[in-house]
Amino acid sequence: MRHSILSLSSLLYFGLAAHALHFYLDANEKRCFIEELPTNTVVEGHYRALEWSEAEQRYFDNANLGIHVEVEEAESAHTVVKTKGPSEGRFTFTSHEAGDHSICLSTNYTSWFSSTHIRMYLDVVVGSTKADADHDRSHISDISSKIRDLNQKLEDIRREQQYQRERESDYRDLSEATNAKAVWYSIAQIIVLVLTCMWQLRHLKNFFEDRKGR
Repeated sequence: MRHSILSLSSLLYFGLAAHALHFYLDANEKRCFIEELPTNTVVEGHYRALEWSEAEQRYFDNANLGIHVEVEEAESAHTVVKTKGPSEGRFTFTSHEAGDHSICLSTNYTSWFSSTHIRMYLDVVVGSTKADADHDRSHISDISSKIRDLNQKLEDIRREQQYQRERESDYRDLSEATNAKAVWYSIAQIIVLVLTCMWQLRHLKNFFEDRKGR
């Protein structure tokens, strides 16, 4: 199966809102997107796949078309989501580790010689609280629901800021370690230069003393 990767960072922003895009893939192709997420962030996705009809020269809904969704943590290769669904469906997951997550979609067509083309629509919500809101909607008022969503979004922002601070700290430590190595390297060069000069002076002194003795 052919495999291609795109970055959701260039297509989707961490705006705590829905972002939609559409793309094309062949029946035997897997398309992956990379999304950088902080820890404990809820991500919801809705997809819809349309199949191209040569006879009708248009894209249409095919009941036999199925979609495979697989989400992995890029660094550990841990599978977060692996599901099979119809041509239109949803998936939800929560990031357990901060970092890049690979979101891959492919069809249930397995023939290498299939020339079927698919148009895929994908909506992604990062930092969503919709599932909790739906669960409690019959028990709380609209105002309470909005306050709860706002509080959760603020918590998502706080986690994102914490994640960025951790990355900045790691970068600062790396820079300091690199600078320290550069300083020691410079000191080592100076020591070697001084020793070389001392050896040359000693060698010249012995040379002239030998000449003088003759």
